[in-house]
Amino acid sequence: MIFLCAISFGQNNYSLSGTVVDKNSEPLTGAAVTLLPIEKGAIVDARGKYTISGLTKGTYTVTVSFIGFKSVVDTILINGSKTYNARLVEASINLHEVVVAYDYAKTRKKEEALNVEIVNEKYLKQNMGGSLMKTLERLPGITTIDIGSGQSKPVIRGLGFNRVVVVENGVKHEGQEWGEDHGLEIDQYAVDNLEIIKGPASLMYGSDAIGGVIDLKNRNLPADNSIGGTVDLSGKTNNNLVGSSISMYGRKKWFFADLRATILDYGDYKVPTDSVDIYSYRAALYKNHLRNTAGKEQNLNLSFGIIQRKFLSRFFVSDVNTKSGFFANAHGLEPRNVDAGLHDKSSNDIHFPYQKVNHFKTINKSEYTWGNLKFESDLGFQRNFRQEWSQYVSHGYMPAVFPGSQGFDADLERQFEKYVYSSNLKFTYYKNDFFQLLVGLNSEYQDNRIDGRGFIIPAFKQLSVGGFLLAKYALSAKSSIQMGVRYDYTHIKTLRYNDWFSSPVISLDNDITLQYLTRADAISRHFSNTSWSVGYNYNLPTLSFKTNVGKSFRVPIAKELAANGVNYHHFSYEAGKPDLSPEVSYQLDAGVEYNSNAIAMGVTPFLNYFSNYIYLNPTSEHDRLYGNGNQIYNYTQSEVFRYGGEMHAHYQVIESLRVGVMGEFVYSKQLSGEKKGFTLPFSPPASMILNVKYDKRKIKSAENLYLSIDYRITAPQNNIVPPEESTDGYQIINISLGGDVKLLNQKISISMQVQNLLNTKYFNHTSYYRLINVPEPGRNLIMNISIPFSGKIK
Repeated sequence: MIFLCAISFGQNNYSLSGTVVDKNSEPLTGAAVTLLPIEKGAIVDARGKYTISGLTKGTYTVTVSFIGFKSVVDTILINGSKTYNARLVEASINLHEVVVAYDYAKTRKKEEALNVEIVNEKYLKQNMGGSLMKTLERLPGITTIDIGSGQSKPVIRGLGFNRVVVVENGVKHEGQEWGEDHGLEIDQYAVDNLEIIKGPASLMYGSDAIGGVIDLKNRNLPADNSIGGTVDLSGKTNNNLVGSSISMYGRKKWFFADLRATILDYGDYKVPTDSVDIYSYRAALYKNHLRNTAGKEQNLNLSFGIIQRKFLSRFFVSDVNTKSGFFANAHGLEPRNVDAGLHDKSSNDIHFPYQKVNHFKTINKSEYTWGNLKFESDLGFQRNFRQEWSQYVSHGYMPAVFPGSQGFDADLERQFEKYVYSSNLKFTYYKNDFFQLLVGLNSEYQDNRIDGRGFIIPAFKQLSVGGFLLAKYALSAKSSIQMGVRYDYTHIKTLRYNDWFSSPVISLDNDITLQYLTRADAISRHFSNTSWSVGYNYNLPTLSFKTNVGKSFRVPIAKELAANGVNYHHFSYEAGKPDLSPEVSYQLDAGVEYNSNAIAMGVTPFLNYFSNYIYLNPTSEHDRLYGNGNQIYNYTQSEVFRYGGEMHAHYQVIESLRVGVMGEFVYSKQLSGEKKGFTLPFSPPASMILNVKYDKRKIKSAENLYLSIDYRITAPQNNIVPPEESTDGYQIINISLGGDVKLLNQKISISMQVQNLLNTKYFNHTSYYRLINVPEPGRNLIMNISIPFSGKIK
């Protein structure tokens, strides 16, 4: 009996093993190996190996199969343990149409404890404005500070400038953010999608994100063995803008690349008035044109990289070049000295005063995944070069005739050259579907140099280093909590600056000597602080709730510490304060969203307290040495309490018709200082948009048709801080429509807008041109045509 059992055991102890790979010898994990007629099999593991045990002697049919590959069928004889290896080749498979549905925006909002807006390429093209920030202005809680038609600064819930971080491809965009006239040097055609975080995001992005973040992202990775691109054409009637942007992309297996070139040319923009009152002087406008606000822009964007199973590395290179004029009657507050005949000869000419800007940026974004660990790095270099040009005019004790030995051109008013080196490192550990741990390190070094005859801020160098820890834990399938802590250190060093011309100084003995006055002393300041945040999300199928509480801080910038000069665009003389403390902010955010098949609504309130908010405080003094008697503004600090929020509600009346309303409100009050009881300067008024949108999937040969009407109602802003003036409320109508058509089998996407349909004259309280009574642009017809093309690489 023992002998018979041994024989029987030996007959059933054979095995079949081997490897299954593709033509590149890469393992085909998940391939199936089956034996007939016994219907026994195995699944190939991550190393490409398989084993089938417990086989008896005999002849079998082996089948090796994997989706997307041709199956291998063979006959083998088992008379002992045997090895069988298979190499599969790809196969073309015809499938019926497959629709993959995933709402990234909805998922992202449910996972993030802060209030987030997701903006896709479709929204950007349907709402394209004069700049990227103007395009976003329709979103609740987002406004802009404007000067001219092409320069806009983002404002989130009433906070802007160095309180809002703009991130492009993982690296913080650094230009001259302190300047009102300095727009963002970013090609809006190159932005494919973006996210807006409303509220303090210092935990992930550092000091300047105390008000929020705008995270810009370029085109996603192209499909394997594909080539394509788009031709974008744009036109605007208000300032006769003509623009074109052409992009091409391609990918061959592990290598991919994307190239885009943009050219824009525009003239003086028009306002619905024939004159503006600049203080006590009325300046007539020729054919309603705001003279010398024309400009041009040439941009080049390149990205390329490699992709492997566990590794992705991508390089981004951009070069943005702009030249734009300043409103000739406003620059330097000398409206009477403008050569109106020269400027009015053509609305497309650019004369003094104007600015030229070049922003070069290169970024490497890489990530490596190993099991439950993910490592990400963002490395960046930027050079921002800005020149402001105006005809030499003597002020104060400046010589009547410019001496030729100064080392800079007489008409070079100001020059700024900034070099920025950035690095971000992140480690993410995914323990399971419930727990995620993120550790990060950020560093940035800035070297800002100055030149020219005018002075407002000194040259400076700044080093910032920060580290953070963020943990996310799912309490259940419906709720999650996230908490984090961050530490930041910053060292800023400003250089001493003396006037290039001498001024008479009276000594205590009444002796008069000529001296080169010191406008800014050398300053060396060290700052450090800790930020923290705790958030909670609760999500049901149709209802979601979120709340977040945290502390954040912001380091004072060089301008706030050491400014001492005329700001021609704010029409003021600004003086810094070297002993300013960092801003510290505490904020409570909440959000409630309800979504069903026909109704979507939500409200996102916030409370915000600053223990030492930094702002420009107007005084009763006026400068007589460096300008035409500009009012002096001093940087100061005070306690500030803010609250407000946003709301939206949409109702799907029928399949093709939707109505909705969006609104925003911000209230600020100073609790200490000279302006105790007043609000903050340039606080946006409450506003609301009533919207009706009609969508039709297809009408004959046209697809994805839409017609949208916005009725914007903005309240008066009477809650002001002296010497601000109240701004009347206004109502305007904007229309957008478009769709996709085919011409000779070529798809063409067309989007049109009519902004300020009734050519209403109104003033924007957050515009610096409001200070000299310049209204917002008049009626503007905008057309964008996008022609995509694509193909396969054999």
